[in-house]
Amino acid sequence: MKPLAIAAGLAALAALPLWMPGGSYDVNIASQVMIWAVFALGLNVLVGYAGLVSLGQAGLFGFACYVAAWLVAAGTAQWIAAIAAIGFTLVLSAVFAVLALRGTGISFLMITLTLGEIVWGIAQRWVSLTGGDNGISVSTRPAPFGISLDTATPFFYATFAMFVVMLGLVWRFVHSPLGVALRGTRDQPRRMGALGYNVWLIRFLGFLVSGFAAAVAGLFFFYYNEFASPYVLSLTTSAEVVLMVIAGGAATLLGPIVGAALVLGMQDVVSSYVAHWNLMLGAIFVAIILFMPEGLVPGLARLARRPGAAPAAPRPGAFGRTPS
Repeated sequence: MKPLAIAAGLAALAALPLWMPGGSYDVNIASQVMIWAVFALGLNVLVGYAGLVSLGQAGLFGFACYVAAWLVAAGTAQWIAAIAAIGFTLVLSAVFAVLALRGTGISFLMITLTLGEIVWGIAQRWVSLTGGDNGISVSTRPAPFGISLDTATPFFYATFAMFVVMLGLVWRFVHSPLGVALRGTRDQPRRMGALGYNVWLIRFLGFLVSGFAAAVAGLFFFYYNEFASPYVLSLTTSAEVVLMVIAGGAATLLGPIVGAALVLGMQDVVSSYVAHWNLMLGAIFVAIILFMPEGLVPGLARLARRPGAAPAAPRPGAFGRTPS
């Protein structure tokens, strides 16, 4: 991603509320896309750069929602609730990582799936704490620096600021020595171990980065909806964000953002006009897998460079593969 292209894209994104024809509705959709894009960027650290597919990230995403909702509903200050939500979610991420990193590939996927379902089951059954199916609702959003986020445009710019910061942090991580080492554990874990690298610790730190992004996204998702329910912890939520990463292009920074825009666009915009929008989304995903197995962003870049070229092979480590 070239700096000028990034700056131009962010400038265009910041100007969206000035020209969107749908007013606050379209602005709210854009805010949702940025929230889910941050969630997908965090998962991409695992899927794209570590070669570990997780189906339990919704457990972290929803846990941050619930912690913030419960504390705000109890009368805790917003900034304390936000810090606690991120902090406790990082602790839960560490627990998930210690348990899930006992395996790789399908084993890792199944362990994360189980952990996510455990958190979902607790939210569903512990009614006295979580409200069960009724969830926890609040009637206020934070007002940083005295600026109310109760309307669409101020909330959009708060979400935009969060999105820019998280995009910068993820970019810095994947280009750091730790990010390079994480890619090494994806491609050649045995060789990395032979060279003296602690493969488990590198993956553990990568999991924490992914968990941090899920926590921040979950916190803003709660701010957007002013509500936390078991749905945000469900397997469906985990599957949707995996779909965003794979469809847009794993191991790229732009891919998860494009994937989030595609899935949210189908859910919130196309569904207003097409009853079977989920069938269309499935067809689009199958077409991407068949003709652009590396994802939309790398696939379109390849076609732009070499029109008519054959599809590239999947990236090493995709879908949890960790060749030695």
